[in-house]
Amino acid sequence: MTRFWWVNQNQTFEEEATAGVMWSPQTNKDGNRSPYYDNMRLIKRGDIIFSYAGTVIRAVGIAVREAYESVKPESFGSKGSNWLPIGWQVDVEYEHLDTQVKPKDFMAELATMLPEKYSPLRPDGVGNQAYLFEISAEMAHFLLEIVHAPPLKLEVATLDELDFDSDEQEVIADDTLTETAKATLVLARRGQGSFRKRVHLIEVGCRVTQVTAEKLLVASHIKPWKAADNSERLSGNNGLFLSPHVDALFDKGYITFTKNGVMEVSSKLETDVLERWKIDATKNVGKFNSEQAYFLEFHNQEVFKP
Repeated sequence: MTRFWWVNQNQTFEEEATAGVMWSPQTNKDGNRSPYYDNMRLIKRGDIIFSYAGTVIRAVGIAVREAYESVKPESFGSKGSNWLPIGWQVDVEYEHLDTQVKPKDFMAELATMLPEKYSPLRPDGVGNQAYLFEISAEMAHFLLEIVHAPPLKLEVATLDELDFDSDEQEVIADDTLTETAKATLVLARRGQGSFRKRVHLIEVGCRVTQVTAEKLLVASHIKPWKAADNSERLSGNNGLFLSPHVDALFDKGYITFTKNGVMEVSSKLETDVLERWKIDATKNVGKFNSEQAYFLEFHNQEVFKP
């Protein structure tokens, strides 16, 4: 039977969502157990998870597997500095939401659906400060309706219909990987599958052209797939949504971005290209988060042609 969960990710939404995980300590800092952390071990494959951060439901996900022991992700940095380093991790396939709803605006309907104990929301609609809560099917279906959630189902990537080139053969030949993992990595190289979903959780459109129609955009690796390790190949922070012509310039090293959003243009690019494509190189495209900045540093140094 499917169970439904509400996870508070105010501190670590980007880090968890772009890696496709939930992570919690196993105990409080004093070593005592907490029901909000113990809940991690109750999650089963196929359970539905609502990601709440910054007063809104940022994403909806489906659990890929049960919880397993894991060290705190390095991407957390100083966040959760008081958390013990060994915790529980659940792999989650998150879905981007075009409509990000504030549950506080729907408290008239939600009030009667809240759990009597361990509720994720107070009666006034303010979120309670803890990590993971179980919610009822009634509340979950109401939330799915108001956020206009896409269909949620576990999709298993397979190798059956994929052709491989020489760069992908190393992944295909890796006996430590499952077939699903291999297919997921190959799809990531093509800007598809889990990688594309994770990019979409933090990048809503092309920063250069402002196009937001997802079907028209390329999910492009910042640190190229060939140069990245398997974790980096699937990280949403190692990706940008770019219009196809912008992706061609970025992929070939004719443009790059600083962490503060300044576009740099290669001296090797023909002088009329940006003008003909109506790309304003002086326009700031917006600051990147710290993980994106890490990958951009690689692109600046190893891919960009000064």
